[in-house]
Amino acid sequence: MSAKIKAVRIHSHGGPEVMRLEEIELPPPGPGEARVRHTAIALNFSDINVRRGGFYQKEPLPMPIILGNEAAGVVTALGAGADNVAVGDRVGYCGVGTNFFRNTGAYAQERNVPAARLVKLPDAISDLQGASLLLKGLTASSVVNRIFRPKPGDTVLIHAAASGVGLLLAQWSKHFGATVIGTVGNAEKARVASAHGCDHTILYRDADFVDAVKSIVPAGVNAVFDGVGKDTFIKSFDCTAPFGMLVNYGNASGHVPPIDINLLSFKGSLSISRPGVSHFLGDPVRFRALAGELFALVQSGVLRTTATRTYPLSDAARAHHDAEAAYHAGPVVLLP
Repeated sequence: MSAKIKAVRIHSHGGPEVMRLEEIELPPPGPGEARVRHTAIALNFSDINVRRGGFYQKEPLPMPIILGNEAAGVVTALGAGADNVAVGDRVGYCGVGTNFFRNTGAYAQERNVPAARLVKLPDAISDLQGASLLLKGLTASSVVNRIFRPKPGDTVLIHAAASGVGLLLAQWSKHFGATVIGTVGNAEKARVASAHGCDHTILYRDADFVDAVKSIVPAGVNAVFDGVGKDTFIKSFDCTAPFGMLVNYGNASGHVPPIDINLLSFKGSLSISRPGVSHFLGDPVRFRALAGELFALVQSGVLRTTATRTYPLSDAARAHHDAEAAYHAGPVVLLP
């Protein structure tokens, strides 16, 4: 049956002030759907970009919309044909469509989700971990397992190393035996990044990161993992070793400008990659398998999910403001 729930919606694009906590009607789960009562909701930078508008697509989305597309919770009802989960299961999800920024709706107390898109959370994985880990962990996995796997003797540069993805990339790279350099915004973030695998940290507001990297490794790094985008990606060519790899997986400062392919030759026969995590999420079976690998790494202690900042769902606008200002290290989770 239908239920009245609270959800954070936007009726137009803009700043955090356009976000409103409203009561809405949630219909019963349809065929193949499960109703999930959220216990923890991830805040991702893609939510901010959707709220701002004009980032992923030229035309504004139909309004109003509920933001968010990653959460953990408990299955409370099933539609016809939803047979891969049961009522009472603790579950998580990370996107419900081909593109992560489409079909949003996680900033809500409850939501109907295609059951095929749900993954069961192991007992050892908390709801907070489930909500903060899936997208960020699978993004990091796509970088180090599909594009550039660091090895002993390699040095990697991770921009925004104290971010949710950055902390996972630092730990994963260290686990593979690489030397890890991370750029961070302040001394507290440097402390957090160092505690999660960074051998060296660079306060990018106090020093030119290219010069700082070259003072650590004069020949340049073997790989750059960049979730910042416009402000850092092309500049990183100047501290990458010949035949190095640069991976841009995010756009916190905006899209990377168009690149003349000849520049890669001039800067040292470099390679670049721009993975889209939607390709790793598109197949539900593959998604659940990758999530299982991620959970196993957390349970074994290879990856630690710490430094999570929480806000009440009703304070989602403040959480967005703080995330845009990069106030905190680590992932941000909203609590219904």
